Amino acid sequence: KMGPNKLCFCLSELNKNPVEGFSAGLIDDDDIYKWEVVIIGPQDTLFEGGFFKAYLTFPYDYPLRPPKMKFITEIWHPNVAKNGDVCISILHEPGEDKFGYEKPEERWLPIHTVETIMISVISMLADPNSDSPANVDAAKEWREDPNGEFKKKVARCVRKSQEMAYD
Repeated sequence: KMGPNKLCFCLSELNKNPVEGFSAGLIDDDDIYKWEVVIIGPQDTLFEGGFFKAYLTFPYDYPLRPPKMKFITEIWHPNVAKNGDVCISILHEPGEDKFGYEKPEERWLPIHTVETIMISVISMLADPNSDSPANVDAAKEWREDPNGEFKKKVARCVRKSQEMAYD
């Protein structure tokens, strides 16, 4: 079976050659399909200094279909739903977008890896896309007053994430 072997290989590669900006491991050693990742808030962004924990849940037919990603640490961002679900193009099922927002090549492709997902998420933190937001309130604040209410809420999330990281 492709899924488990491919995921074991990914994980051991990441542990051998860590990628800057995030760490990854299994939530439970007996389940290769559920990963815990911690993203370090990128420098020179409002998220700098934060430790944002998320779960990646892989489908059994990975890499034909994308994993789902959900932040466990509270995060205020246009592309993260209030329940933590991450909404970015490369995590969307492959093929045509019935709403016509995304080109097929922007969506999931089996060549994507945990690394490319994380790099996309880190760049999403640095550069939110407020066109098709998962959190409409965050998107509105980001557009209208990024250094006001938006910045305040993000700073609160960063502080909370730091406290949680050392618990």
